[in-house]
Amino acid sequence: MIRFAKAHAYGNDFLYVDEAQVAGAALPALARQMCDRHAGVGADGLIVYVPTSGGARMRLFNADGGRAEVSGNGVRGLAAWLLADDDQVAGTVTIETEAGPKEVVRLERAASRQTFRTEMGSPADLRQVMLQADGAGDAVEAVVLNFGNPQCVLLGPLPSDDRFRRLGSALERHPMFPDRTNVEFAFVERPDLVRIVIWERGVGPTTSSGTGSCAALVAAAAFGGAARDATVVAPGGPQRVEWRDAGVYLTGWAEVVCEGEWLLA
Repeated sequence: MIRFAKAHAYGNDFLYVDEAQVAGAALPALARQMCDRHAGVGADGLIVYVPTSGGARMRLFNADGGRAEVSGNGVRGLAAWLLADDDQVAGTVTIETEAGPKEVVRLERAASRQTFRTEMGSPADLRQVMLQADGAGDAVEAVVLNFGNPQCVLLGPLPSDDRFRRLGSALERHPMFPDRTNVEFAFVERPDLVRIVIWERGVGPTTSSGTGSCAALVAAAAFGGAARDATVVAPGGPQRVEWRDAGVYLTGWAEVVCEGEWLLA
């Protein structure tokens, strides 16, 4: 039996398990089982964590069992779980990820939803490239960068559902990205408003992404005329992204939805 919690941010959902409960387990296989939408609990990813004096240390497995370095929404969901029984409005935790430590500051609490501002670090290797999307029949101009995890952003009008699925799947596995990549399609509606749809590595279409929202804003500000402080609207809802000299900050909510017990062997 494994005790778990489930939390989500704008529909981007994760399962959280204390590492002590799964010592010696085959975690990629466990992630596939628990994250299955029909035969499991259902989630975009499994986060295995170790409590620390200042917060927690985490490892993230996508729904397909693949490893991911960090998730902005996953980090925030873990903070919501760690602070669930803390009645003070203000609270700060540090989540140690494979992309470095993330300081998460709680700004507000309204019923089950907790709003956080998270220090997400700085983008690296930001540049524009031309990519041939094999199998999709398209050569596309993209903005690529690393946000602790690989990101590929296509600026312009949002695609049709068919084009989104063809390009998202093809670009995730493009040879340029040996560890695969997250893919965002971003439209600058006005300087302070960017709309996105997301193809998440190891998951496929998802309603929201914290690192994807940050990457989309950075790409849009660098090459698409967006402001460096803007609202980024994904299908699951809006988040604020600030690209400051000191780094990028992400503000939005997360909520814990349940606790449970995994009974399968």
